[in-house]
Amino acid sequence: MLKAKLKAKLAHGLLLAGLLLTSAPAIAGAPIVAAASDLQFALTEAAERFQQQTGHTLRLNFGSSGNFRRQIAQGAPFELYLSADERYVQALFNEGHTKDEGVIYAIGRLAWLQRAGRDDLPNEDAPLSAVQEALENHAIGTTERIALANPEHAPYGVAAQQALEHAGLWEHTEPLRILGENVSQAAQFALSDDARGGLVAYSLALAPALGERSEYVLIPESWHSPLRQRMVLTNQAGEVASDFYQWLQQEEGQAVLRRYGFSAE
Repeated sequence: MLKAKLKAKLAHGLLLAGLLLTSAPAIAGAPIVAAASDLQFALTEAAERFQQQTGHTLRLNFGSSGNFRRQIAQGAPFELYLSADERYVQALFNEGHTKDEGVIYAIGRLAWLQRAGRDDLPNEDAPLSAVQEALENHAIGTTERIALANPEHAPYGVAAQQALEHAGLWEHTEPLRILGENVSQAAQFALSDDARGGLVAYSLALAPALGERSEYVLIPESWHSPLRQRMVLTNQAGEVASDFYQWLQQEEGQAVLRRYGFSAE
């Protein structure tokens, strides 16, 4: 029941984020952008700035990079694809679905996220100590969930699994794990009442909408494979999508991404 409520709440939030950038008359002709959910707040701000400067609207769809990769291969009408894992972009290029190999737009970071006010945030030297504590509590009958994105199709889920494996905790956490369809949903799960916390995108931890009710600690980059995030224009891309693609590579676009914790390569 809790998971169903959280899914409904998040779906509503993502729908609003996508519609914020479009007025009713403009929706039909606006290019559709498929973006990894760690970009939910950063890309919304970037697209709003782009609209203010150019007058062009965009339709933003946020979700897991793996699901978007499959949908684009099946002909979904996305004009621009921003993936949290560059391998999905490279696969689409190899299959002939994109204009070129695209470009790296950011390097992502993983963070441990938990509800604010708990007074037990792990420190940088042991960022997953909360997971160990959750395991100890489970052994005596108290279950606190550990949230992460589904590693089967979400790059941040893969990174979370790798970080837990690095700490020797992956197998032991199986009864505690709750999987989000994407990393944005995992962040919502991490802040739920029955969760100890979760492993999510640093960019979400920095977003004001979550930052007001959460706290975080960064996971060392060496604990997981680099989150090299690549974007590309699909074969369906028109002029507006192409302009936004270029805008994101320029200083103003990159500055927005940096504010949400995305570093340049």
